[in-house]
Amino acid sequence: MVGPTDAPPSGRRRRNPQATREEILAAARTVLASDGPDGLSLSRVAHLAGVNRGTAYQHFETRDDLIQATVDWVSEHLLQRIFGDNDEGDGQPHNRPIFEAISILVDFAVENPELGRIWLFSVMSSDNPGENAFFRRFAQSTRDLAESEHSEEGIDAEALSVVMLAGYFLWPLWVRANSRTTREREAMTRRMRREMLRLMMHGVVRAESFPHLQQLLDDSAPQKSR
Repeated sequence: MVGPTDAPPSGRRRRNPQATREEILAAARTVLASDGPDGLSLSRVAHLAGVNRGTAYQHFETRDDLIQATVDWVSEHLLQRIFGDNDEGDGQPHNRPIFEAISILVDFAVENPELGRIWLFSVMSSDNPGENAFFRRFAQSTRDLAESEHSEEGIDAEALSVVMLAGYFLWPLWVRANSRTTREREAMTRRMRREMLRLMMHGVVRAESFPHLQQLLDDSAPQKSR
């Protein structure tokens, strides 16, 4: 039986602080994905999350804190999608098969161009990009592949990591993915997947080590007009 002292205050709803923080972050991602950093304000995010501004400020004192939290979310999301809980490399550039890892990155970038842009410029402009968990893991796995028997000689793994990540996240901005139809974005995704695979197969790995990927590349070649 609930007595008078056990009942919650009238008109108030108790919130789980962690759940509230996640709701605010989700709202921030929605705003950033649609309008970029220029459209972000704590007031707008609080309204979208269904909390008052005071609650939002308790979790994030400034909009820069919200942006940094979004960068951290992107890193964690990609880290889990590509590497999972496996802490050991496996001689491939990612802990998933090469083409699957390429697909995950391209799909995320094309569907979230503003989030990708924010992540890229935040990490690349930092004093120490290696502090970012996803960049550090991506660079290490690329280094593992470059040093394996499956790769060509003379690869600069750090430079290759930067080139690849810049390509993934700048491509959607170049093709204006945000303003495209679903069918157009799918076509852009296929183009980038294939080009990333082609670069891997003809410049990074030894094609004879991955015959199934070479076949996939051959099968996806654009038809030449006659």
